[in-house]
Amino acid sequence: MTLSPTSDWSPAAYAANAAFVPALGQPVVALLASRAGERILDVGCGDGVLTAAIAATGAEVVGVDASPAMTAAARERGLDARVMSGEALDFSAGFDAAFSNAALHWMRDAGAVARGVMRALKPGARFVGEMGGGGNCAALWEGIDAELAARGHAIPDSARHWYPSVEEFTRVYADAGFTDIAATLIPRPTPLPGGVTGWIATFMTGAFDAAGIDPADLPAIAEAIEARLADRLRGPDGAWVADYVRLRFTMRKPD
Repeated sequence: MTLSPTSDWSPAAYAANAAFVPALGQPVVALLASRAGERILDVGCGDGVLTAAIAATGAEVVGVDASPAMTAAARERGLDARVMSGEALDFSAGFDAAFSNAALHWMRDAGAVARGVMRALKPGARFVGEMGGGGNCAALWEGIDAELAARGHAIPDSARHWYPSVEEFTRVYADAGFTDIAATLIPRPTPLPGGVTGWIATFMTGAFDAAGIDPADLPAIAEAIEARLADRLRGPDGAWVADYVRLRFTMRKPD
């Protein structure tokens, strides 16, 4: 298992700087179209905002996440949330559907995720979700890499995200045995309420730690990265907008 080093997730920081993630995930919940009585697995449930939306349809939902802090926040919502890596799912053929939003790109061993979801599903069950796709946050990463290089640092490959093309994604899940795979890339410029500094503080502290950066230096580095990206990501009104690209998908386990 090659779990990507991630930040020590802070539910409070996530709510302040990344509330757009579950808000923009609502169309994926609609695509899942969960029904009362279904048993559904939420892979990378985070703090459980979308897990709760699925549960509100009457489905029985089990959420899993590698972050103890985020899993605890999901439990505080009254959800069945368990600390478990998506690369090491420990379920067998008990779910009518699986769901994932904004999580699979954190999981470096995509094949292990695909095989784990396959094992968890009943024959004929569906897997619906969305993740970062090819080109996601390209400008953000260019700014991060340039500033860190100027300071003698580099984020290791193990701490980078998996942003696949449609072809790569489809190949991984077809190899795991899924059929009827439909995937598409959706460019989605996304407002950043906390600017680039807020985004880095929320999503990149684990990667910076993997790069050997002193946590005390992170605020100054984040401000320097934000300055580098002002011409590309800040609008005339001063609002920051990130260059997100999402990969949305549906597929099915054979009968």
